Amino acid sequence: MRILAIETSCDDTCIAVVEFQGLEIKILGNVISSQVKIHAKYGGVYPSLAKREHQKNLPMVLRKALRTARNPKIDLIAVTVGPGLEPCLWVGVNFAKDLAKKLKLPLIPVNHIEAHIFANWLTPIDSNSKLFPAICLVVSGGHTQLILMRNFGKYKILGETRDDAAGECFDKAARILGLSYPGGPIVAKMAVKFKMQNVKCKIKLPRPMIYQKNYDFSFSGLKTAVLYLVKQLTIGNKQLTMKQVREICAEVQQAIIDVLVHKTLKAAKEYRAKAIILGGGVTANEELRKQIKRRTRKEIPNVKCLIPDAKFCTDNAVMTAVTGYFNRREKKKPEKGDEDKSSSSPFANARVIEADANLRL
Repeated sequence: MRILAIETSCDDTCIAVVEFQGLEIKILGNVISSQVKIHAKYGGVYPSLAKREHQKNLPMVLRKALRTARNPKIDLIAVTVGPGLEPCLWVGVNFAKDLAKKLKLPLIPVNHIEAHIFANWLTPIDSNSKLFPAICLVVSGGHTQLILMRNFGKYKILGETRDDAAGECFDKAARILGLSYPGGPIVAKMAVKFKMQNVKCKIKLPRPMIYQKNYDFSFSGLKTAVLYLVKQLTIGNKQLTMKQVREICAEVQQAIIDVLVHKTLKAAKEYRAKAIILGGGVTANEELRKQIKRRTRKEIPNVKCLIPDAKFCTDNAVMTAVTGYFNRREKKKPEKGDEDKSSSSPFANARVIEADANLRL
């Protein structure tokens, strides 16, 4: 089966053509048109501009994806229907509807959060591994959620952000410090440079809600603390030194990681999870990946920690295709006693092949 997938939940126009054959997943075409330069001056995504760019880019991205895939016969179209920026989502949905009508193909709606979770199945997973119940941490520029996954398609939200998402906090902190957008990568880069200096961080920022008896998040207070700190350090028209910028970046990153890791491991222990599953753009952060793996091995060594390849953490249409395929296949409820078996997934032991298919415009 070959699926053409469309993803326009935010500011990336993404189309992929993915072939599913047995245990083999072959990415025939994967095109991402980024709008980062357009939104950089706003320090965040401007929805009306993003909508306009999606309208302009979708036909071009479709042609490139099909040309890269050598114009294969498509069996199914999958499209992200939410959550995300509504103007952006509607552009993709309407484009997918028109395309499905013209090609007389079935159209499968895909949940964006679920797609971030299913990005993990683009890495081979042992079919004998018991993964459920699992705790899923989905964290990006627009979402920060802890989800209890009892089986494929069975989810319960344990907690989510009450204000700013973690990725949004990265972006706003970067803007306060005069750094470029998006904030996550540049803050991480500055934090690495501070760490290389091998000096102790003297700045201490809050870890909002870290010890509260719930699984909700709040990062607006951290952003405000950064703003007040910068105002204090620049009294008398002083300019922040590069050392100060790097130190603040290191502390911002660590504060966010501390909250995410603490609450995720707490949930894993309470619900006796067999796996921790990460997804979303922020999970491309190397320090987060290292620390959650290290803490998991140390505190709950029998729990697996699944994190997608960094290129599949950010928005892409390959994960949309995988989720669409799964939702097409998995219509039967699992048999009694099978709740902990990952073998019910058509992606167990899947092998992913990419034939020069990744293009970024």
